[in-house]
Amino acid sequence: MDKIQMKTPLVEMDGDEMTRVIWQEIKEILLLPFIDLKTEYYDLGLAHRNDTDDQVTIDAAEATKKYGVAVKCATITPNAARMDEYRLKKMWKSPNGTIRALLDGTVFRTPIVVKGIEPYVKSWKKPISIARHAYGDVYKASEVRVPAGAKAEILVTDRDGNETRTPIHDFQGDGVVQGMHNLDGSIASFAHACFRYALEQKKDLWFSTKDTISKTYDHRFKDIFAEMYERDYRADFEKAGITYFYTLIDDAVARVIRSEGGFIWACKNYDGDVMSDMLATGFGSLAMMTSVLVSPDGVYEYEAAHGTVQRHYYKHLAGEETSTNSIATIFAWSGALRKRGELDGLPELCAFADRLEKASIDTIESGVMTKDLYLISSLSDKKAVNTTEFLREIAKRL
Repeated sequence: MDKIQMKTPLVEMDGDEMTRVIWQEIKEILLLPFIDLKTEYYDLGLAHRNDTDDQVTIDAAEATKKYGVAVKCATITPNAARMDEYRLKKMWKSPNGTIRALLDGTVFRTPIVVKGIEPYVKSWKKPISIARHAYGDVYKASEVRVPAGAKAEILVTDRDGNETRTPIHDFQGDGVVQGMHNLDGSIASFAHACFRYALEQKKDLWFSTKDTISKTYDHRFKDIFAEMYERDYRADFEKAGITYFYTLIDDAVARVIRSEGGFIWACKNYDGDVMSDMLATGFGSLAMMTSVLVSPDGVYEYEAAHGTVQRHYYKHLAGEETSTNSIATIFAWSGALRKRGELDGLPELCAFADRLEKASIDTIESGVMTKDLYLISSLSDKKAVNTTEFLREIAKRL
């Protein structure tokens, strides 16, 4: 069989732990038999990031700007335990955060809905998409331990050298302090992406922050969205029969749970991180959600929305069988291949991506699935298979 030819490489970002194992199996079982796969490879595994002082993450982001489309495996964001486990030089920042900052894009995440996996929230009838701001906040924060007796302030020095000091706290005991920032330009890019995506999808757009408490930081987000909507998008939204709606984040959570779904929910960076996991679990599984980062200049980075599946990896290292759900990682590959096909005028590559997704869904809906889905599936005739068997079952249908 002649393999599908590619014109331009994808940027391939390898990752960590069990998802790294699955990454290679997806390529061997589902991609390489059918595609003359062209990628520019970057190893974003934690050990290699440490060896390169995290330069490899920056190089991967710059390559994504060059080629326009990337696909990324799940990666470790280290904590204190990882410092010892990997003998790290320092506690490197989230690679996702670094890439998002360099691309200045918006992350759109949507549940993958399949027959037999009903949402835990009974009112949800349609998928809810999360639009997550991809710059700043806690992911670009600076933070320090503060000793008792110290005084913390925000110091801003303007271009003329004038200083403005804002008190934070006088520490009577030991504590911690954190400084976050964001940029008007990045917030505006986020807003434009959300409004445009809502118009493309013909879905209502919700946006939420905590501006009643964060009266400067969060309020800036609210103001930029409101000004842009009135200036640039209200007429188009009304023509399309969709609405833009702002509310506080806590009110939004309550409304989302009571809703039937079918809208886009725009969130700040950390809010989007947490709420996308909540939605993924609510719709069935963390491993059943697509994720794509879209930059203002039309660069796309596809990834799974979940982590590296550490517990399964330790079982794998011990020689034990695992049943790890690979759907989100498969859909990261299919999304990237489809976009590469669209940009390069390769309809056969787009069609392959469609068939790969259909074969994956058909496998689950036929009753063959990994253990996580088996436990929640309402299908009467079903069986759980291991990690590799699941991929081979998809390959049969593909």
